[in-house]
Amino acid sequence: MSKGTLYIIAAPSGAGKTSLVTELVKTTRYLTVSVSHTTRKAREGEVHGQHYNFVSVEEFQKMIGKGAFLEHAEVFGNFYGTSQAWVEEQLEQGVDVILEIDWQGGQQVRRLMPEAIGIFILPPSQKELHKRLTGRSTDDADVIAHRMAKAVSEMSHYNEFEYIIINDDFDEALFDLKAVIRSQRLSLEFQKDYRRELLSDLLK
Repeated sequence: MSKGTLYIIAAPSGAGKTSLVTELVKTTRYLTVSVSHTTRKAREGEVHGQHYNFVSVEEFQKMIGKGAFLEHAEVFGNFYGTSQAWVEEQLEQGVDVILEIDWQGGQQVRRLMPEAIGIFILPPSQKELHKRLTGRSTDDADVIAHRMAKAVSEMSHYNEFEYIIINDDFDEALFDLKAVIRSQRLSLEFQKDYRRELLSDLLK
């Protein structure tokens, strides 16, 4: 069985990453999104093992000590991490795995799994990104300004990724994202293993 591919998908807030990944997984076979471990409390409607693996700070610290995470970070006083054993298990079963993490998490992952493929999703312009952030109507001007500055800083790391997708039109961006995933499964390396019997029969 061919191994799956590990994808790192990153984007600034407001670029539409989560919506794209959600639709991608719905319509693509052999593809799953990694479920992170976190020490924060579950919100209403969140299910353990589906949205996050909710653990105590003590348990999380023990996992760090055992080297259990591909990447981990502290965000606003809560810890988040990606289980290396779970990811490797999925890949061995031929399942492609998506990590929705930031560029810093991506750097951590590549140190342990340099074969991971990075996809960076960008907005079509700063003007459009600002429009999307203000369209949520949940934050004041100072918060929006801070998020815009952070987004610009995050976008400066685009050149650390193998693919760039501009999310101007959602359907087109989704098509592009699917094309990247599909292309990896059509590569010579993947097909030589996945289609081994067919290739052998064709050359008899």
